[in-house]
Amino acid sequence: MKKSLIAIIVVIVVVLGSLVSTYNGMVTMNENVTSKWSQVDNQLQRRSDLIPNLVNTVKGYAAHEAGVFKSVADARSKLAGATTVNEKAAANGELSNALSRLLAISENYPQLKANQNFAQLQDELAGTENRLAVARKDYNDAAQQYNTKIKSFPTSLFAGMFGFSPRDYFKTDEAAKTAPKVSF
Repeated sequence: MKKSLIAIIVVIVVVLGSLVSTYNGMVTMNENVTSKWSQVDNQLQRRSDLIPNLVNTVKGYAAHEAGVFKSVADARSKLAGATTVNEKAAANGELSNALSRLLAISENYPQLKANQNFAQLQDELAGTENRLAVARKDYNDAAQQYNTKIKSFPTSLFAGMFGFSPRDYFKTDEAAKTAPKVSF
């Protein structure tokens, strides 16, 4: 009887140890996804902070392009008000389209292209776009690993019990996949 009690205790300890390890692994992966999302959010904010300077620089040269400036401002506002991954992805797509149109306008103004402030802002924006692309990829990779973990057996048995649910991927909207057509 003593041997069977010891065997039962060992099995319980092994099962509890496995459960604790599984739970801690899910917590770690969930926090990693949250951290990666924070980096995406930081880059979106950096981009949003650069835009007013870029718009004001272009405005000085292209005052009659009010529609483009309004679309950039509206898209920036949507991004600032977005709260979920999907809302931010959609707002980001709109902002990308608006920025593409804004930068296309600059092609029509040789003095603007030669302006040092504009060139510096354009470089900053390009750098931010690259950082944002890397941050989105890192986030999606972390979300994929986390989602795979919580959907895999036997973790899937415990994930729902402990409140772990799949995370959304950062997807661009369909409009952002098409280059805008700009004509003058």
